[in-house]
Amino acid sequence: MRLERFYPIVPDVEWLQRIVPLGVKFVQLRIKDASRADVAAQAKRAAKICADHGCTLVLNDYWDVALDARIGFVHLGQEDLRDADLAALKRAGVKVGISTHDHAELERALAAEPDYVALGPIYETKLKAMRWAPQGLDKIKEWRRKIGSLPLVAIGGLTPERADGVLAAGADSLAVITDFVTAADPEARIKLWLRQLQAR
Repeated sequence: MRLERFYPIVPDVEWLQRIVPLGVKFVQLRIKDASRADVAAQAKRAAKICADHGCTLVLNDYWDVALDARIGFVHLGQEDLRDADLAALKRAGVKVGISTHDHAELERALAAEPDYVALGPIYETKLKAMRWAPQGLDKIKEWRRKIGSLPLVAIGGLTPERADGVLAAGADSLAVITDFVTAADPEARIKLWLRQLQAR
């Protein structure tokens, strides 16, 4: 499969509502610290918004909600990977992306036969405390060699200025959060990302 180059990640459906109509075609809804009922309600709204705009929705962590809501793509961290019913997801035709940070995690991810592998943080990230040092461009090149043609998502500290180098190192898609969420004009920042990456 081919991933969109720009892969924004949003913390709630309100953010998704703001950015998807701008031309975003691949987006992750990553809700933290909410009840399952709230996640389910937001996921349902997000699915409708994305369907209306021809955008692929990826739901983070809540693979069971994705099954219930018939969302066709989930993203799993390593902890979620241990608990997820991968067989049920595959039976339902749900695609799966998996986070990796080191070689052991990459092995576990590849054993699950994912639809993409994510590597991070590429650069220092301020969004959350990370126990991994920045991976850098050389790690992207290494992951590219190890995973072959499987799509590779880069995440962590990405900016428009860093995008070309990350893509040149072998990433297929750039997952972005902080750069636009903290921008003075998030919509303008999203449009900048779209212009830059669609021109490649």
